[in-house]
Amino acid sequence: MAVQIDVLIPAIEKDLTTLPYVINAVRKQVKHPIGRILIVSPKKSRIIAMCRRKGCRFVNENTVLPITKNDINYRSKRWERSGWLFQQLLKLSGDKLCSSKYFLTIDADTVLIRPHVFRTSKGQTVFYSRNWSQPEYFRTYRKLMGRKETAPRSLVAHYMLFEKTKLRQMKRMIAAKHGMSWYRAIIRKMDRTKQFAFSEFETYGNYVYTGNPKAVQLRKTLNRSFNMSITQMPQKRMQALSRKYRSLSFHKRKGYSRKTTSKKRR
Repeated sequence: MAVQIDVLIPAIEKDLTTLPYVINAVRKQVKHPIGRILIVSPKKSRIIAMCRRKGCRFVNENTVLPITKNDINYRSKRWERSGWLFQQLLKLSGDKLCSSKYFLTIDADTVLIRPHVFRTSKGQTVFYSRNWSQPEYFRTYRKLMGRKETAPRSLVAHYMLFEKTKLRQMKRMIAAKHGMSWYRAIIRKMDRTKQFAFSEFETYGNYVYTGNPKAVQLRKTLNRSFNMSITQMPQKRMQALSRKYRSLSFHKRKGYSRKTTSKKRR
């Protein structure tokens, strides 16, 4: 029987257009028993109401870490990335929020359109991957870990399965190496003059892959992104796109700026 997983989705109010579709797709396309779906977000009545309607657990994002988005200074005159970094730290806090041994994190603008498996019958973790990344992600990884990344492909895929035991080990290693909490080490070691300076997926994924490459199976993400609202896309088109892609991302909002993606296949 497939292993049970929890699901953790950081979100803000501007995600409410896409978020119900994300939740529905997770329940339909993730081929594992799902324990709890946690929505980690600011304490806003519209989000709390949506969680109630969709049978999800609401988690106030300001109760997860000793810091909040306001404690992060990651911006320039041209861009603001503090919220983007904060939501990555929230994902890396899933080990204290989720009760299942494994939890899936997925971006609140990404909808799965094909069946997904994250643990194989041989006990491998499936990481969805693409063929390009941001060089700065790996510079930060090397600073944090003191070693080079080893995965042959980028593990930035808008969603990832985390194993709580391995995640805790990684965070303890970071904290011990730098003599401070894991999240402060991330903030201090990344180059905050760069717009794309840290990736939770590249960091955790490479940590796991380096530990035991044979315990990981890489599959192509095959993601397509759109600068439009999901409500503008007919269901028939989504079904047609599923013949070529595994997931669709809808980048049409301001707020917590997410990773910039291209429209090519991952």
